[in-house]
Amino acid sequence: MDVRIAKAPPPGIAIVVNAWTAPFWDAAARHELLLPRCSNCHRYRMPPTPFCPHCRLQGLDWLAAPGEAFLYSYTIVERAVVPGTEDMLPYVPAIVEYPAADGVRLITNVVDAPLGEIAVGRRVVLAWHDLPEGGAIPVFRMAAPEVSRS
Repeated sequence: MDVRIAKAPPPGIAIVVNAWTAPFWDAAARHELLLPRCSNCHRYRMPPTPFCPHCRLQGLDWLAAPGEAFLYSYTIVERAVVPGTEDMLPYVPAIVEYPAADGVRLITNVVDAPLGEIAVGRRVVLAWHDLPEGGAIPVFRMAAPEVSRS
């Protein structure tokens, strides 16, 4: 088993804030994960677009992320793309899915996990990576494996 540990994402993350994404980033700075849901048809939509793709209305409610999240996809980055970031390897960009939120998927990172324990379909737990310039981004840790009761 690979015992190397997934590290935090490298520096240089640029957060783009606009009228539609500001509630997400404001909540993230407080370590709260809020997801946008249409105030008319009650379907989640991520990213928070100006118009609901289902009913075409604009209203949004921002709700706490519901239920459990699962690892949908990931890759392991083991080569420095930016010179000087070699000591930040390996890091694990990932997509996490919230089935109870209409399958909303977030682009994120898996952190603090042995690489050999990262697997698609595994439950993940929300954590936070505070940015040096302020704000925070949601990251995820692998949840403890389920213990079967036999």
